[in-house]
Amino acid sequence: MEERVQGDEVRDAGKEQEGSPSGLTYRAAGVEPAEERARALLAWVTQTQGLNRQYPLLLPLGYFANVIRLDDRCGLAIATDGVGTKILLAQMLGMYDTIGIDAIAMNVNDVLCVGATPVSVVDYLAVQQMDPQVLEAIGRGLFHGAQQAGVHIAGGEIAQIREMLRGEEEGKGLDLVCTCVGVVPLDRIIIGQELRPGDVVIGVQSTGIHSNGLTLARKIFFDRHHLSVHHRFPELGTKTLGEELLTPTAIYVPEVVELLTHQVPIKAITHITGGGLLNLLRVEAAVGFVLDTLPEPPPIFSLIQSHGQVPRAEMYGVFNMGIGLCLVVEPGVVDQVLATMQKHGRKAYRIGYVTQEHPRQIYLEKEGLMGSAKEGFVPV
Repeated sequence: MEERVQGDEVRDAGKEQEGSPSGLTYRAAGVEPAEERARALLAWVTQTQGLNRQYPLLLPLGYFANVIRLDDRCGLAIATDGVGTKILLAQMLGMYDTIGIDAIAMNVNDVLCVGATPVSVVDYLAVQQMDPQVLEAIGRGLFHGAQQAGVHIAGGEIAQIREMLRGEEEGKGLDLVCTCVGVVPLDRIIIGQELRPGDVVIGVQSTGIHSNGLTLARKIFFDRHHLSVHHRFPELGTKTLGEELLTPTAIYVPEVVELLTHQVPIKAITHITGGGLLNLLRVEAAVGFVLDTLPEPPPIFSLIQSHGQVPRAEMYGVFNMGIGLCLVVEPGVVDQVLATMQKHGRKAYRIGYVTQEHPRQIYLEKEGLMGSAKEGFVPV
């Protein structure tokens, strides 16, 4: 779990706290913004920033990754995150060979957001009991994720903490977290500091729900409607509901690193995770965004919305809605970026532009929604 203002999740016991009996929200599903309960913790963490002056941190806490200054030219980017309650879906399906991909993806994609090339990962796996078959499957996923990202796994830790974990079945509880480091030239750190009105937002397609919003999706499908993970919706084609929700998070490293290596002038990279498209507002520049050509979200999101009667504003404030990564560039390089994405088999779209008309806000034109980090999305 990252220490960040927008997109953090504090996992509660799953009790409904707010929202109407019919329409579910993320908070009603038991997930609360971290700043509401973790403020005291973050206050202590923030005080550590000045403790190592030889290798100082270059960014404030709260961005997708931070950068440590190693020398006059090179920075070490670092990020950490976990798979979250997607693990419960793996337990329900008895399929553990993809959550390792998610663990790698959540971290390497965050490291990309500061303009860094991911280099290495370490993992932490906590289990109730050592099941060799489960461990092998998780390891296989970690390998495939590392292979896609072009990183090595430098080490890790397996902790058996039987009394502290619980899962879908007794003895099956586990948690999986990774930390990724990458390298970035100090003069190429990207945090959206140079965004200007008229810059173009390119959205890169997600592979589905990724690793955020699973608590709400599970509550809707499995708690409220009592569906099986093997349930089939015609909209999902050949995949069962469980298989669709378990689809691994996309790893965007090869295509983005190619752009960075060729020094394509990318002004911002944002990983669309918890908080959905509101992650765009984490950039440094005090600008706003108009997203006027968003593609139609994949069917899984309309199924979540209709079965949970989830307000449209809530959907866009929780889920990626089909966009897993955003790149903000000058108009002159849009075609080059789109061509690179296509070369790597990624669908990407021009979805909007930067504006000064409403700083620190996002306007979803077709949806009639305005979003801010404090209020989320609201109808306008």
